[in-house]
Amino acid sequence: QVQLVESGGGLVQPGGSLRLSCAASGSTKDYNTIGWFRQAPGKEREGVSCISSSGGSTFYADSVKGRFTISRDNAKNTVYLQMNSLKPEDTAVYYCATSPARALQLHRLGYDYWGQGTQVTVSS
Repeated sequence: QVQLVESGGGLVQPGGSLRLSCAASGSTKDYNTIGWFRQAPGKEREGVSCISSSGGSTFYADSVKGRFTISRDNAKNTVYLQMNSLKPEDTAVYYCATSPARALQLHRLGYDYWGQGTQVTVSS
């Protein structure tokens, strides 16, 4: 099994920045891709970004492309999501999740282990 713990959420003004962290432990050899997802109140969970096992390949949803950057430190078993130019519509609970697949995709059914989430609120 893999355990995931997200951190770094909080309240930020529009235009501000936050960096989320996802620390993985357990059977880390059992996964390849790590993804970030988010779920706003009353909406379905949607994929935000994902990164390959080496960190050499990344994928972003159109809604965050150019504003968010995903990175990975395998020595620390941690994945980061740097979020810049935040907008009120980015407000959501953000989750990280692991996938055994090598192909980069953001369909949540392809992810098996999930963290508990961290709240991000963008408001003035």
